[in-house]
Amino acid sequence: MEAARPPAMAGTFVVVGGGIAGVTCAEQLAIQFPSEEILLVTASPVIKAVTNFKQVSKVLEEFDVEEQPSTMLENRFPNIKVIESEVKQLKSEEHCILTEDGSQHVYKKLCLCAGAKPKLICEGNPYVLGIRDTDSAQEFQKQLTKAKRIMIIGNGGIALELAYEIEGCEVIWAIKDKAIGNTFFDAGAAEFLTSKLIAEKPEAKIAHKRTRYTIEGRKKEAEAKADASHIGSALGPDWHEGLNLKGTKEFSRKIHIETMCEVKKIYLQKEFRLSKKNSLNFPRDHHNQSVTTDKELWPVYVELTNEKIYGCDFIVSATGVTPNVEPFLCGNKFDLGEDGGLKVDAHMRTSLPDVYAAGDVCSAAWQPSSFWQQRFLFQMRLWTQARQMGWYAAKCMAAATLGDSIDMDFSFELFAHVTKFFNYKVVLLGKYNAQSLGSDHELMLRCTRGQEYIKVVMQNGRMMGAVLIGETDLEETFENLILNQMNLSSYGEDLLDPNIDIEDYFD
Repeated sequence: MEAARPPAMAGTFVVVGGGIAGVTCAEQLAIQFPSEEILLVTASPVIKAVTNFKQVSKVLEEFDVEEQPSTMLENRFPNIKVIESEVKQLKSEEHCILTEDGSQHVYKKLCLCAGAKPKLICEGNPYVLGIRDTDSAQEFQKQLTKAKRIMIIGNGGIALELAYEIEGCEVIWAIKDKAIGNTFFDAGAAEFLTSKLIAEKPEAKIAHKRTRYTIEGRKKEAEAKADASHIGSALGPDWHEGLNLKGTKEFSRKIHIETMCEVKKIYLQKEFRLSKKNSLNFPRDHHNQSVTTDKELWPVYVELTNEKIYGCDFIVSATGVTPNVEPFLCGNKFDLGEDGGLKVDAHMRTSLPDVYAAGDVCSAAWQPSSFWQQRFLFQMRLWTQARQMGWYAAKCMAAATLGDSIDMDFSFELFAHVTKFFNYKVVLLGKYNAQSLGSDHELMLRCTRGQEYIKVVMQNGRMMGAVLIGETDLEETFENLILNQMNLSSYGEDLLDPNIDIEDYFD
């Protein structure tokens, strides 16, 4: 006799995902509908909460991301109920989701905020680690304490942060580009930052540690885990604070960068010895790159496409992410973007009725409807956009429920992101790397070694984007100049003259 299915729990709104997008969406829905129960389904006992939110300018925002027990969210919003279980299946025609604990949850409106998972260079290799969530970051810290040398593969935000923060361990950093941080910077900015990277690291300051998670919560999570395939919520800004990223050696930082190369082959120790190939020693310094043979035996070896081979204790695969859509595809005909995400329109709706998506799991597929969307907007899987998308998805779900119309949120008017790399404040605005502008643009630069790097992208006398590294205090002024599209041709080089206060210029 078939066991009776647990009764369905109904919620007007169901949100899947305990990351920044999902929690922001649930919070906003709880505020909009205080008498409705909002269900937040998450596989983890901890959620990512946005704290210390600060609106820096019209579009630019800063905030911290803290891990908190889900009970804290329920205490702040009594109409939010957190369901701690993974999604097993989405039955869109029946407007319900099934969870691994055997329950089903009926919805009127559903928002999928399941995030993304790491794209590893090699699946199933015990010496290849991906860093995406808290568990993987802690596993990395554990492995690093025993390491003399590691290899980082990739050139995104995680790779940049690791390269700067790791101490007491030789780091070989392999990137497929000509310069570091290709996603965020041009070659000039990369050179500015590289000088900081290869310099001796200053004495560590006492880190401001984020609130993390309770021991009880961690025990509960360990008990709840059925297998190692569980993917937690994405790490937020300053994810490495509170972690001791130190290897077995006494020196501070020792890093060597291999550019314009990718991984050709990975060997375990036994395979490598049978191959009769030679690996290289760690180069002596940045300028004098030794190519002597390494006699030490390592657990794993990496052969690069530039024919160099290095041995190491383990490999960090920091090669991007892929949208975590698999739990929702079975039996549902979603339209997917080129990057594999769930396509969403200008109101964050997927191709299925009453199913919305936000954050890393979705692909923005709306057609540019105005000048600013064409010029200044594009998607990057960053925590700032995850928060904006979650907030805006909730607004759209509320408007559809109430029969109201809604305009696209102002935060989507201009790409704007603030972060920190190598202990420098970094602000990216608009088409900061001249994305899709063609060849008829020009760059203006101002650089003070060790202090600041400023680049603006100009087209037809108008500012289209900017990169600001350091404490420049120019972000609000440049944001306004991009949004206003003022013709700046007459100002010429004065625009970046350090002796001219351009904030007063354009007040």
